[in-house]
Amino acid sequence: MTGRRNTGSASVPLLVLLSLGFCFATYNLQTIIWHNIAIMRSAVDDSNRKLLSDPILEMPDDLQKQKTSGSPFHVALTATDAPYSKWQSRIMYYWYKKKKDLPGSEMGGFTRILHSGNRDNLMDEIPTIVVDPLPAGLDRGYIVLNRPWAFVQWLEKATIEEEYILMAEPDHIFVNPLPNLADGGYPAAFPFFYIKPAENENIIRKFFPQENGPVTNVDPIGNSPVIIKTDLLKKIAPTWMNVSLRMKDDSETDKAFGWVLEMYAYAVASALHGVRHVLRKDLMLQPPWDLQTAKKFIIHYTYGCDYNLKGELTYGKIGEWRFDKRSYLRGPPPRNLSLPPPGVPESVVTLVKMVNEATANIPNWDTE
Repeated sequence: MTGRRNTGSASVPLLVLLSLGFCFATYNLQTIIWHNIAIMRSAVDDSNRKLLSDPILEMPDDLQKQKTSGSPFHVALTATDAPYSKWQSRIMYYWYKKKKDLPGSEMGGFTRILHSGNRDNLMDEIPTIVVDPLPAGLDRGYIVLNRPWAFVQWLEKATIEEEYILMAEPDHIFVNPLPNLADGGYPAAFPFFYIKPAENENIIRKFFPQENGPVTNVDPIGNSPVIIKTDLLKKIAPTWMNVSLRMKDDSETDKAFGWVLEMYAYAVASALHGVRHVLRKDLMLQPPWDLQTAKKFIIHYTYGCDYNLKGELTYGKIGEWRFDKRSYLRGPPPRNLSLPPPGVPESVVTLVKMVNEATANIPNWDTE
């Protein structure tokens, strides 16, 4: 990829001005997880098996049948230079290389968008472009607020050969070869159970006015994973950034959306541009709640996996056996993690085996 001198459409001075009046805040992931565990379990046990077996949860009204674009897509991974982000990015890139050229894959090139502002020790291992973080203090401890600004800069700087982009995260592992699930101008996205625009209509309307249409036009998604046309993302990204900053500056919205604020901002920004997504629940699985990897494409290991030695889930209580990425905030996990006890779901077993294979084959794994 080649660089250009132009900066993103939202300048750093503008961002500094927007930062006036902001204050520091942090968010607790566990609160919202516990609030929604009952909902997730209900979805898993839903008696409507026909719905659960259909990988397409929702499709825009003017799409009559499932089809995919058939075009390669560029994998864009946003990351920082923190040890926690780096070891996950290395595993993610390892499995990208393993799956990229297999039958069924339409993955193209790969870029780690490093929004720490400086080069790091993975530049030679992972294709990387360095972009600036938000001005000091603007993210106020909510580091993912840097993600839309990173995309704005990257889309301005980079020459991207592929017509489509997959927006990905460090804690994603490609468990099966991923085709391009987008349908032309309709991006493909994973529906998150905790993104509920209709239930938060009073807040959504602050950023998505009545004249833009019903609140149901705001999809229950975040920006990742999403497969989207490159030119479409170039239009959405500046709006996504600006909506994120406006939401963060609104105390009611900030309190209501917490750590998923930037996800809501992407959903709203897309809707403001009239973009609807094909909702693909087969795009990703999330252990320990999703039990099988078959016919799924990405493992998202955001949740801790805690089990007793009988193979029973002990979520909320540290298990006799556990795998939780947050156990390795300061450095990479050791090689050859112990496998789960008998009775643990296949998805968790596969996750640990894939982590072990990657760490066994990545040179200088213990490097931070």
